[in-house]
Amino acid sequence: MTVWDDLVGQEKVAGQLESAARDADALVTATVGGTPPPEASKMTHAWLFTGPPGAGRTQTARAFAAALQCVSPDRALGGTPGCGFCDGCHTALVGTHADVTTVAAVGSQILAEDMRDTVRKSYTSPANGRWQVILVEDAERLNEKSANAVLKAVEEPAPRTVWMLCAPSVEDVLPTIRSRCRHLNLLTPSVDAVADMLVRREGVEPAVAAAAARATQGHIDRARRLATDPAARERRATVLKLPLRVEEIGSALKAAQELVDAAAEDARQLAEERDGKESEELKAALGAVQGGRLPRGTAGVMKDLEDKQKRRRTRTQRDSLDVALTDLTGFYRDVLALQLGSRVAIANADAEDTLQRLARGSSPESTLRRIEAIAACRDALDRNVAPLLAVEAMTMALRAG
Repeated sequence: MTVWDDLVGQEKVAGQLESAARDADALVTATVGGTPPPEASKMTHAWLFTGPPGAGRTQTARAFAAALQCVSPDRALGGTPGCGFCDGCHTALVGTHADVTTVAAVGSQILAEDMRDTVRKSYTSPANGRWQVILVEDAERLNEKSANAVLKAVEEPAPRTVWMLCAPSVEDVLPTIRSRCRHLNLLTPSVDAVADMLVRREGVEPAVAAAAARATQGHIDRARRLATDPAARERRATVLKLPLRVEEIGSALKAAQELVDAAAEDARQLAEERDGKESEELKAALGAVQGGRLPRGTAGVMKDLEDKQKRRRTRTQRDSLDVALTDLTGFYRDVLALQLGSRVAIANADAEDTLQRLARGSSPESTLRRIEAIAACRDALDRNVAPLLAVEAMTMALRAG
């Protein structure tokens, strides 16, 4: 199964990247063998992948990176780069390839200090791969200093370095950066395409796959999590009960507290193992003696790691809340569809009784106000408003209608 099979519902983009990977392979072969490079190459040094949440921007970029690093014997015989099985493809896909560097926002921004070593590495030749690939998952979170560092690297790239930037839209990236990138826009995969992927790749039962794909409206990562993780299904069921719990002020405030607590617990569980492993690895790298005592002068390095982990926990909590708010928005969208008599398929078919009850007991205008209240909560979280305050304001607005 090739790396292109992971691009759900993106056949056009996959075809463009496959052609670029062929030309990239020819460019490397020409450099090594001394033969002239192909004319009108579809390969370039910087790419910008955009698309709505769940379309698979990062997965698409990573599949392309794998194809660029492919070392399959079939490739040399005319096969398509990106076999999915060779060492180059496998390590690029799982994130362990020495020449594929991934940058993601730890907190709300990608700081210049987080980009410094990466930009420096972009000017070096590949260690053992065919290309030096820099993949920036959250390009929209580059702040002014880090964006300027990326701009300089993209303006004057090393001969075998490829930058891949992922963002929701071209407007989220500086015009000076996006003008130097080849832009590919991904579409939201259809519900049927996501369900088919869950059956083929994850071994999920067709009925469960269809329900997960429909509930997430084509969001690949969330559909996979919902179909394979019982805890995720339980959390979603709890969120969908919230509209019935906001009738009283006390219950509305309690529901807000429980929603924030659940997100904090998710962040704690994710961070517990990862943070401990990172701390131990850094201590070992710094030469900590038996008993955990650090050499003199290294306490600042550990403090920097702790600050980074704290920012990441905050980001994880807010991401978990955002998933819950997305589910809640979809719920009220279904209520509005029923109120307006729309023929749009109901995403939350498993909660149809509750949807019908709320549709009968309120007006379309109040449902729209509730959807706006959820959007306002998401905006407040993006502005670093305290999660509990933002969610409490939302639940009170949901109660008021």
